[in-house]
Amino acid sequence: MAENKRDYYEVLGVDKGASEDEIKKAYRRLAKKYHPDLHPGDAEAEKNFKEVNEAYSVLSDSEKKAKYDQFGHAAFDPASGAGYGGGFGGFDMGGFGDIFESFFGGGFTQGSSRRAGPSRGDDLEARITIRFEEAAFGCRKEVTYNKIDKCASCNGSGAAQGSSAETCSTCRGAGQVRTTQRTILGMMQTTVACPSCNGKGKVIKNPCTACRGNGTLRTRKTLEVTIPAGIDDGQRIVLRNQGNEGAMGGGAGDLYVSVSVARHEIFVRQGNNIHCDVPITFAEAALGGEITVPTLNGNATYRIPEGTQTGTKFTMRGKGIQYVNARGSGDLIFTVIVETPKNLTDEQKELLLKFSGDCGEGKYSKRDRYFDKLKQLFKKK
Repeated sequence: MAENKRDYYEVLGVDKGASEDEIKKAYRRLAKKYHPDLHPGDAEAEKNFKEVNEAYSVLSDSEKKAKYDQFGHAAFDPASGAGYGGGFGGFDMGGFGDIFESFFGGGFTQGSSRRAGPSRGDDLEARITIRFEEAAFGCRKEVTYNKIDKCASCNGSGAAQGSSAETCSTCRGAGQVRTTQRTILGMMQTTVACPSCNGKGKVIKNPCTACRGNGTLRTRKTLEVTIPAGIDDGQRIVLRNQGNEGAMGGGAGDLYVSVSVARHEIFVRQGNNIHCDVPITFAEAALGGEITVPTLNGNATYRIPEGTQTGTKFTMRGKGIQYVNARGSGDLIFTVIVETPKNLTDEQKELLLKFSGDCGEGKYSKRDRYFDKLKQLFKKK
C-alpha cells in the first residue's frame, strides 16, 4: 500500500528542493552501497536497493516528480485515481543506463536488432585519361575496374543450382529472437539478430560452390563510356547501377568515372575559352596582313592591323570549347609574339640600320614617350 512506503526524498537522503544533479549523486552513492552483487544473499540490501531505484525513477523524471510532489505515493496508486497508476512493476531503464554502466559495465542496457534487409551496394570510382581534342569533341572510351557483382551461377541467391534458401527454423523467418534473463531489477527481454541466420530469416543448406553461398563475386569489368564534348579536367561521369551489387536484393551502387585531360602542346584551356601564342615576324607586325592561327578544327587565317605590338591579344568568337550538353562554344584568344630575327648577314644588318635611321621620330611612340619621361625626370633633379 502507498501509506507503507517511505518518502522518496527520505529514501535518497535529499531535501525536497534538491537539484537534479544532487538527486543523481545521491542515487549513485546508495545504488552502489546496496547493490546485491556486493551483498550476495543479503535480503535487506536487495530490498533497500529496489527502494532506492524506485525513488530515483520518480524523482529523476520531472513529470513524475511533479505528480509525486502534489499527490505523494497516491500519484502512482491505481486505486487512488490520482496519478499514473500501474505501480513500478514495469518501469524502463530510461536514465539508469549511464549510471549502471559506470558501475557494472553496461550489463543493464536493453537493446534490439532489426532483421537484416536489402541494402544498396557501395558506389565505386574509376579514372581515365583522354587527349585534349577528345575532351573538346567528345569520344567513347573503355574503363576497366573491380567490383562486387551478382554470382552468375546462382543468380545471387547463394544456393546451389536446383536448391533454394530455406526459412530459418530458429527464428521462423523473422530474423530476430528474444532472449530473457534475470537481472537485479527482475526479468528483462532483449531482441537480437538470430544467430542461426544472422538476421536474414533464411538459411542456405546447399551453398553455391562458385560464390560459397555469398551470392556475390569480386569481378573485373570493362565498360564503354561516352565522354561528352566539352568535358573538363577533373569532372566526373556517373554510370548508374554499375557499382557494387547490393545485399539481399538491394540495388547496385553507381560508378563514378573521373576524367583527366592531358595537356596540349599549343592550347591552354580556361573555362570554355582556349588560349595560345602565335609568333609573327617583324614585317608582319609592322605592315599587318593575314597570319596563320591554329584552331581546334585546323589552321585558320586572321588579319591583324599594321603596327601590331608584341603581346597584343585577339579573339576568334566561337572557336573555343563546346559547352557540355548545351549549344554554343567559348572563344579562341591568341596572343601575338613578335619574334626578333637572328643570324643576320652583313647586308641585312646594313639595310636594317638604314631602315632604323630613316624611321626618324614618330615611328616608335612607346619609345618616344619613354625617353620623354626620362628627360622630365632628369630636369626635376
